[in-house]
Amino acid sequence: MKVKVLNLDGSAAKGEVELNDEVFGLEPRADILHRVVTWQLENRRGIARATRERSDVARTGKKFGNQKGGGTARHGDRAAPIFIGGGKAHGARRREFDVSLNKKVRALGLKMALSAKAKMGLVVVDTLDVSDAKTKAVAAQLAQANWGKKVLVIDGEQVNEGFARATRNIVGVNVLPAVGANVYDILKHDTLVLTRAAVEKLEARFNG
Repeated sequence: MKVKVLNLDGSAAKGEVELNDEVFGLEPRADILHRVVTWQLENRRGIARATRERSDVARTGKKFGNQKGGGTARHGDRAAPIFIGGGKAHGARRREFDVSLNKKVRALGLKMALSAKAKMGLVVVDTLDVSDAKTKAVAAQLAQANWGKKVLVIDGEQVNEGFARATRNIVGVNVLPAVGANVYDILKHDTLVLTRAAVEKLEARFNG
């Protein structure tokens, strides 16, 4: 699959890029993409810190006070929730969200996400070098390109420092290195912008 290389303002640049059909030419499957996105979001969830309940508190179980005659309730355990230092009643319990997913399915999901964008919403640029690394200037270029409200830009080994700094305050524009490419971020953006270096890194990631 050949894709024309564009500039950051949407104008045509010189040359084309040959995309590997094994990475960018697959037929997306909703079930695979759903499994990978669910796996990603589950692993992002924080684990609630468990509180100590009645059975977890180290306090004496010896009965104190008389059964009758004191005018108060009968108590037999200092670990009861009604006492200071006792266990928490109905406290938060530790929940694990480390869902496992086969590596082949994860790789297939990323390929399908890239393929889905290759059909509609994929842009390849030469580099992210900008002459004026200012937010106003870069925002004007992206607005001229008209790539949508949500744009994900993926660079090669490292993200271009000037471009990353200039787009830090632009709403809807996110920048990642090639190693950070993931299904959830790719699918939730309107347009996926790859540099030549990003294309090489992604293809090498699967071929390696």
